[in-house]
Amino acid sequence: MSETAPSTDIAGEKKAFAALRHAGARPYLIYSALVMLADSVEHVISYWMIFEKFHSPALGGFAVISHWVPFLLFSVLAGALADRFDPRRIIQIGMVLFMGASVAWGVLFWTDTLEMWHAIVILSVHGLAGVFWGPAGQMLVHDIVGPKQLHSAVRLLATSRTLGLLLGPAVGGAAMIILGPAVAVFLNVAIYLPLTIWLWKAPFGAKFRAPENGAKSGASIRGFSDIIDAFREAAKNRTLISLTLLAGLGSLFVGNAYQAQMPEFATFLNEGAGLVGTSVRYNILFAATAAGALFAGIALEAKNLLQPSLRSAFILAVLWCAAVIGFAAASNFVIAVMLLFAVGFTHLSFNAMAQAMVQLSAPAAMRGRILGLYNMSALGLMTFSGVTIGFGGSLVGVHWSLGLSAATLLAVILVLAFVIGRGTRAAAG
Repeated sequence: MSETAPSTDIAGEKKAFAALRHAGARPYLIYSALVMLADSVEHVISYWMIFEKFHSPALGGFAVISHWVPFLLFSVLAGALADRFDPRRIIQIGMVLFMGASVAWGVLFWTDTLEMWHAIVILSVHGLAGVFWGPAGQMLVHDIVGPKQLHSAVRLLATSRTLGLLLGPAVGGAAMIILGPAVAVFLNVAIYLPLTIWLWKAPFGAKFRAPENGAKSGASIRGFSDIIDAFREAAKNRTLISLTLLAGLGSLFVGNAYQAQMPEFATFLNEGAGLVGTSVRYNILFAATAAGALFAGIALEAKNLLQPSLRSAFILAVLWCAAVIGFAAASNFVIAVMLLFAVGFTHLSFNAMAQAMVQLSAPAAMRGRILGLYNMSALGLMTFSGVTIGFGGSLVGVHWSLGLSAATLLAVILVLAFVIGRGTRAAAG
């Protein structure tokens, strides 16, 4: 199983931070990081206010579900929109929805009129905004840098978004304390503006697309049929179906559900922590995964390491499983932090590689739909990861539930690798 990305891929590009040599990539990466920062700031403020107002675990659970279910239901449709229309405008629709959600929170916090149904509606709108941003934002990367530097651009985009995610809790918490939640979330609207404004005249998208970067427009939007077409197209290509299944399995069995259980891990992991209190341990554990992902993006780009191949993607997925299993079994705080760092490192490395290979393997006229299918699998299936880890944890403890989920995933990945490898050898023979 050594299949690499297609012949038009980035394998020939050997320069460090290659994508940054495109003038359009630099503002897009910076503004995308700001959007991720704004997204995280809004979560910090709104989740706290929801907790203070309602003390409802069910509403907290809905906040997580509303974030991922739209990816499960609408990712392919959003990809079809990006195929058919200018991806810049699709992204701008997402930004308008993000800003509308922040304004709505601000008004309700300012007037102290927040009710539970308000929160349900706004959380749902916020989830939909992310879907509009997803496939269209990924397609625009291809339009900006082209195929030869796509892996570099995807990896740097993931790194920039991780940086925004890492800074979000600190910025949101400080803004809420200093300015108050209403003013802070109102000001958060401004953080979405740079990308929204830049996209208005940015010389990228369908009408600027070079012939070698893909068709200028896609087929008409056909709703549910687009999902069927995307599945059929992916099934024809070993790379597409393998990476879509691999990403989906990872989200289904593990995803990021362990983050919701981090308070329990922080309480348990006192060996080796010295005088560090539980709240500090919690924050360190929570940041360790993001720090690992950030380091992966910078270090791998600086040395231009881990060129895309199906074999490398499977190895990274196996290493990610091993790191998660190790974290679940760890009893020492320092070791747990190191393993979470490895979790973040391998997760970003795999996702950036997989997304680049999916883009390069997809037919140009269906690139958005194929990316939507990948997002549906990689992000939408996170909706269910809390079942095995969360509900399983209530039965056998979060350490066992996380460890067993990751071990099961590891076994399934190894079986999938064997099946794909055998098919590759049979095709070659």
